[in-house]
Amino acid sequence: MTHNPRCLLGFILASLSMPLDAQITSDRLLNAAKEPGNWLMYSGTYASQRFSTLNQITPANVKDLALKWVWQNRSLEKFEATPLVVNGIMYTVQPPNDVVALDAATGRVFWTFTYDPSPKSLPCCGRVNRGLAILGDTLYMGTIDDRLIALDAKTGKLEWSVRPEGVRFEEGYSYMHAPLIVKDKVIMGQAGGEYGIKGFISAYNARTGGEEWRFNTVPHPGEPGHDTWGGNSWEKGGASVWLTGSYDPETNLTFWGIGNPGPDWNGDIRPGDNLYSCSVVALDADTGKLKWYYQFSPHNEFDYDSVQIPVLVDMDWNGKPRKVMLWANRNGFFYVLDRVTGEFLLGKPFAKVNWADGFDAKGRPHQVPGKVPTEQGTLIMPGNQGATNYYSPSYSPITGLFYIPTWENTSSLYVKGKIEYVPGQWYTGGGPRNMGPRRGAENFKTKAEGYGAVRAIDPKTGEKRWDFEMSEVTNAGILTTASNLLFSGGNEGYFYALDARTGQVLWKATVGGSVQSSPITYLVNGQQFVSVNAGNSLFTFSLK
Repeated sequence: MTHNPRCLLGFILASLSMPLDAQITSDRLLNAAKEPGNWLMYSGTYASQRFSTLNQITPANVKDLALKWVWQNRSLEKFEATPLVVNGIMYTVQPPNDVVALDAATGRVFWTFTYDPSPKSLPCCGRVNRGLAILGDTLYMGTIDDRLIALDAKTGKLEWSVRPEGVRFEEGYSYMHAPLIVKDKVIMGQAGGEYGIKGFISAYNARTGGEEWRFNTVPHPGEPGHDTWGGNSWEKGGASVWLTGSYDPETNLTFWGIGNPGPDWNGDIRPGDNLYSCSVVALDADTGKLKWYYQFSPHNEFDYDSVQIPVLVDMDWNGKPRKVMLWANRNGFFYVLDRVTGEFLLGKPFAKVNWADGFDAKGRPHQVPGKVPTEQGTLIMPGNQGATNYYSPSYSPITGLFYIPTWENTSSLYVKGKIEYVPGQWYTGGGPRNMGPRRGAENFKTKAEGYGAVRAIDPKTGEKRWDFEMSEVTNAGILTTASNLLFSGGNEGYFYALDARTGQVLWKATVGGSVQSSPITYLVNGQQFVSVNAGNSLFTFSLK
């Protein structure tokens, strides 16, 4: 790893003009929603709503948005990171693991920290990093060769680097998501489910990097849930973590979505429900103790990772106030859970689904007979990519709507195959074959083909309110604002502003590449900016 400072003098001068409380304390993270001029964590706030109270850009003037600056990264890897913005300084990750500090108003580079991961690292789905966390004057990043790194936010200088005990990155263990800071802890989950890892979530001391607790997402012998893995299948159970969790300070619970069991498409090798794969777990943030869980897809054989974002909302539910969790799942269902107890409140398809046709009273899905992978292949909807995936949804307390980046009308032919575990090789047991063409510009109006959409639903009923349909699928997250704007993109190479109430397109810009990240908004010197990654660049817009 190397450190390459650039324009350091300019950064120091900028730092001297920062307010005295520039350090990011845990109290500031708790109250991130009260300083919308910054973007202090991956999903904006602990509730993960990706909603901003900024309202300088409105439906009336959004047509005047203009490109202010572009930063071109030097990597051809997927650019999925969400930047942080702290007092006019933007921090982002050039994939796979270079940290860059930029002037958030101009895009000027202050410094770059270059990290060269081991060539023996085995990230599952690209050399990807989704972002950073900050506490005090320290930035935190996970690497694809399974290190947690701490950097001085002022200079980019390395403070410490640790690797969890008992695992080997040569066997597929890696970090790919942005860390979550809770109090004095840095919480991270292991990726690598396609390599037969035994997943876990760890909390590290933010000052020293020492591990303070660990929760096994594949329960070990003697732990609750271990009996849901037949034989010794738990030893290669997967159940990894790809995305940053959420946190509720009132209950001191942190919520994390857990990935698929291994092998992905052959469940014969792992009889049982395979906890805590394809679940959300609620953990005590101080101890890592499990308080409750809900399994979206028991014994899943469709690679339906439940690693989407847990969105926390306080809302009226059947006439009474309730603390709920909203969840758009890769498996095609939208869920509402009580986030204090884990009680199942609602489950309803938000895209076309044929693998399940309902739920029992406790929320266990009823799987349609025969809808399992076979040697000949079985057609399943949604397809292997899911009805949504890692791309962040948004909830607007102004409209009361939940917005989902959706893949509609997609299917895969699921084929089961034999598999033997070999360390460092994929452990999947078959695979999907995507079926049929996706909608293109020449046949945009053909509903029979799969397409991408921003889908607005009423979280109290699960009913669709509106769709913004695209001519291609989408890997873009969503941002909403207090002025009833919604920002998102897609694989077509456009960045959109929609009316969050109706889905009407109010503005769009060509960004020259697929949007595979989530937009953010922030203030510098009283001016509101909106930034998004597209292709291999970061684009930032503001009013003319």
